[in-house]
Amino acid sequence: MKPQGGIPHIAVAVMGLFMMDTGMSHAQEVQRRGSTSYMPVAQTEPFADVMARMKAEKPKITARHQQLLEHRYDLGNRPARGVTMSRGKAVQEGVRVKLPQGVTWESLAAMSPEAIRDRGLFPAGFMPLPHPNHPEGGMVFPKFHIDEIKRQEGRDLTRFDLDFDLPDHLLPEFPPPIFLTTRPDLGDVSQGKLVTIMNVQELFNGLLNPKQLEGLRLLVTPFPQQQFNQTADRRSELPSRGVSCFDCHVNGHSNGATHLVGDIRPQEFRHRIDTPTLRGVNIQRLFGSQRALKTVEDFTEFEQRAAYFDGDPVIATKKGVNILERGSQVHFMAEVQALLDFPPAPKLRFDGKLDPKKATQQEMRGQTLFFGKAQCSVCHLPPYYTDNLMHNLQAERFYKPRLVNGAVMGSDGPIKTFPLRGIKDSPPYLHDGRLMTLEDTVEFFNLVLETRLNAQEKKDLVAFMRTL
Repeated sequence: MKPQGGIPHIAVAVMGLFMMDTGMSHAQEVQRRGSTSYMPVAQTEPFADVMARMKAEKPKITARHQQLLEHRYDLGNRPARGVTMSRGKAVQEGVRVKLPQGVTWESLAAMSPEAIRDRGLFPAGFMPLPHPNHPEGGMVFPKFHIDEIKRQEGRDLTRFDLDFDLPDHLLPEFPPPIFLTTRPDLGDVSQGKLVTIMNVQELFNGLLNPKQLEGLRLLVTPFPQQQFNQTADRRSELPSRGVSCFDCHVNGHSNGATHLVGDIRPQEFRHRIDTPTLRGVNIQRLFGSQRALKTVEDFTEFEQRAAYFDGDPVIATKKGVNILERGSQVHFMAEVQALLDFPPAPKLRFDGKLDPKKATQQEMRGQTLFFGKAQCSVCHLPPYYTDNLMHNLQAERFYKPRLVNGAVMGSDGPIKTFPLRGIKDSPPYLHDGRLMTLEDTVEFFNLVLETRLNAQEKKDLVAFMRTL
């Protein structure tokens, strides 16, 4: 939803010129500072008119975003041989980010950031990824999740104005397994099911204590927020009971659902966010990909009060904010999140490093690179491969700011160091999901960190990360 009082999302520039990355010759200008931070509280356009207008606009918006994706990426289905996620879904392989004409990854890595920027050679797929409809924003769910929630609960998470943008084969497996720190002997406790309000007691009674059961019930309870609610400015056709925490963090993991961060204004500067896994919350000390909230309790409570990543408590109240009691409900929700474990990694020792008796030579070479030339361990420290800090990669030194489908290709700012344990289960990568495969992430960091890995070293590094 637009947080700018209905003003046009493209306005006269105060400073700077921003251009499309899709080969368009004309320039577009945006303002650096918005006219207002506030959404209109009163909806004056009849809901039927809003829905009719947005349905009519949907094909054009979808085509525009699909053109951007195809310009940036190879979205084909190319599974890696013999490499799967924890429940058997194939892991996608290969670099999917497309290079500008006339360069190779090797020639690009040999250039300075200034030369890449001045010649406009930074791959478009390495720049921030816009929301499927950035001027509008809001929660968007993959169809497989929409279908299963509708089947189990009769609750419809379909948006009449927008569909999810990335193909299923580039997303985490569904439903993902659930591993508990308290019962590693059981392995996956999900029984292959999507945990919802309809089956939470059936699946977890006798496994969790009553406090944890109540926390999990709250995590799968839908609350009416933003695009899915009962007010006239929703984006669901029928009044809705809303969304639950586990509609994005499916089974305590992720389905790749997307939204926009709530901290930034105006709308053009907001960043897309890819849903991170909740596995390993117990060892993390920062929450929110870019906000550095200090506890999972803070995060749990904040999102309920602020309209789910829109940072707007007034609109949250209008739509039906659910104020959670900190000492019981928030604490119960946080405790059960802290039970969610990483998937088993049979080749790793207690210290998080490879057991030489179980690892291949390629995986061992990749580990050496990880802790050496590739510089990965500067931020990603074992055993969980995070330093629990924020880092600013300053990737914007490689490209000039521009406007792409309503989103400014500017700086990312500080980004949380996500744990790499179980990383093959969590595509796409980076905080906004701009990198489709682990090969893409290696190319991105090879360029941004200026490490100049050769082709074999890149393969070895991917092989190592798949063992985590």
